[in-house]
Amino acid sequence: MRDRFIQTLCQLAEKDPRIMLITGDLGFAVLDDYRRRFPKQFINAGVAEQNMTLVATGMALEGHVVFTYSIGNFPTLRCLEMIRNDSAYHGANVKVVSIGGGFSYGQLGISHHATEDLAIMRSLPEVTSVSPTSLGEVTEATKAITLTAGTCFLRLDKDKGPDGPADEPFVLGRPRLLRKGSDVAFFTTGGILSEVVKAADQLALAGINASIYSVHTIKPIEPDRFIQAARSHRAVVTVEEHTIHGGLGGLVLETLADAGSFPAKFLRIGLDGCFSSVVGTQGYLRTVYRMDAASIVQRTQSLLSS
Repeated sequence: MRDRFIQTLCQLAEKDPRIMLITGDLGFAVLDDYRRRFPKQFINAGVAEQNMTLVATGMALEGHVVFTYSIGNFPTLRCLEMIRNDSAYHGANVKVVSIGGGFSYGQLGISHHATEDLAIMRSLPEVTSVSPTSLGEVTEATKAITLTAGTCFLRLDKDKGPDGPADEPFVLGRPRLLRKGSDVAFFTTGGILSEVVKAADQLALAGINASIYSVHTIKPIEPDRFIQAARSHRAVVTVEEHTIHGGLGGLVLETLADAGSFPAKFLRIGLDGCFSSVVGTQGYLRTVYRMDAASIVQRTQSLLSS
């Protein structure tokens, strides 16, 4: 996803001199082409992410569209006060890019496990939060937040799912229907879509038809597809490589509660009330914390039979 983001940003920067990219001293192999082509639109702020955010805010208030770029929690949780008080409060065109969402950097331990960022960032007023599920969505999300006024958050994953049907356009705030079924509706965000697709294929062999929705935007959100799914399926399941508290599961439940449309059965799959203290690959950690395809199948079958 990060490669696709940089490719897209290069295309945009070529046409828009307002675009600036600031890195927290990482990603040079990935950023080499951008840095070479746009030296006046690139800054290495060093291992100083909070200062990076402040510099970005100042430049944004002078007319630039500024992307800050770092790993997992470093451009978000480490910079939360600066994003809140400086960027977001002043409506600055700062686009916070976090690479390595969820367990992408699983072997580096909990400091690199980005499992609370969606909940925290979506709680900030007037911050558009985007978590694409596929490479195509990365392209469209990068273009969309560039054109969106104010502070935005773009969460990129190491993994990715399929782009889905071409007739499901990317629109900020509108979940995309990737597959239509009748028994269970899966809502997912980020690269863990890959596990959801595998789970849906396995469930189909057992006679369970699943709809799959890509919730690429966490904020703002259009409620219609949540409501329709709750009314037309036997169950609704959310899947996120993130804590279930305040993330996608909370978003869907809150939206349905506000609309008075409660599904017959509901399940949140994600990190449940614990720190991800285990170290390992992204795939291994998904298995440990029961959010891999096999676990999704087993937990969905249990929900439907209960």
